[in-house]
Amino acid sequence: MFNWNDLVFFLELARQSRLAPAARRLRVDHTTVSRRIAELEKDLSIKLFDRKPDGFVLTEQGHRLFAIAERIEQEASTVPQALGAEHMTATGRVRVVTMEGIGAWFVAERLVELAEREPGVLVELVTERHLISLTKREADIFISFVQPTGQRLVVKKLGNFRLALYASPEYIARHGLPKDRSELANHTFVDYVEDLVAIQPVRWLLDVLDPPNVSFRSSSMHAQQNAIAAGAGIGLLPLFSARKNPKLLPVLADEVKVYRDVYLSVHEDLEFLSRVRLVIRHLVDAFVRDHDFLHKL
Repeated sequence: MFNWNDLVFFLELARQSRLAPAARRLRVDHTTVSRRIAELEKDLSIKLFDRKPDGFVLTEQGHRLFAIAERIEQEASTVPQALGAEHMTATGRVRVVTMEGIGAWFVAERLVELAEREPGVLVELVTERHLISLTKREADIFISFVQPTGQRLVVKKLGNFRLALYASPEYIARHGLPKDRSELANHTFVDYVEDLVAIQPVRWLLDVLDPPNVSFRSSSMHAQQNAIAAGAGIGLLPLFSARKNPKLLPVLADEVKVYRDVYLSVHEDLEFLSRVRLVIRHLVDAFVRDHDFLHKL
């Protein structure tokens, strides 16, 4: 009969893929993790991991046990609530994946607020330029500009945000301000690297025009914003990032208004974990509370 406690070690190694990070999370020596996994495999008479140069990879049977172990973890997390102990503090790690811009300029600060209020929950914020798979357990929560599809996903619309055209005082002094949309074609722009755009909604400048003159391109929204502030040209930026730089001045603010929806998705096996539910609730509340920050110049 296998030891139930070994599932804790199994889950952490499956999530971390390496012994050392799993051991740090569990606050044990890495040899302890290795020994507990070996004992679990022996007790179940199955191979749970393939040892690869880049880490531990779940076998087919390992994936099956992972789904079962997560359900057990989820059920265990509901015990305090089921017994009326709602006040008990949530603990554990939650990995949130999103795009670089909204992650760095908006989500990060809101997660700091959560960390101060809930020190037992460690949120890992990962930024990616492409869509990730929650069904493959690449994250606990995914925040994106497109509505994800997949088996057993729970998707919520968090809200939306506004984008506006911006330029620097230096650029405006050299080239002047466009008086209307028709004059935009005579200006120089900052934009994304077209062939590196993995998520089409971030090609938001196309909502305004297909710029004939581009002086600077980057796969990083942060780099684009810095280039615009340095005078490289006009660019379309989310208000949540542009308002952080006083060198950025709105261009045609009343005429050009672009919006993007934001979606939060979570695998249904994780939705009711207390720590995951806590993070989701905090993010939902943040988008409601900061509506004006996201929409008004």
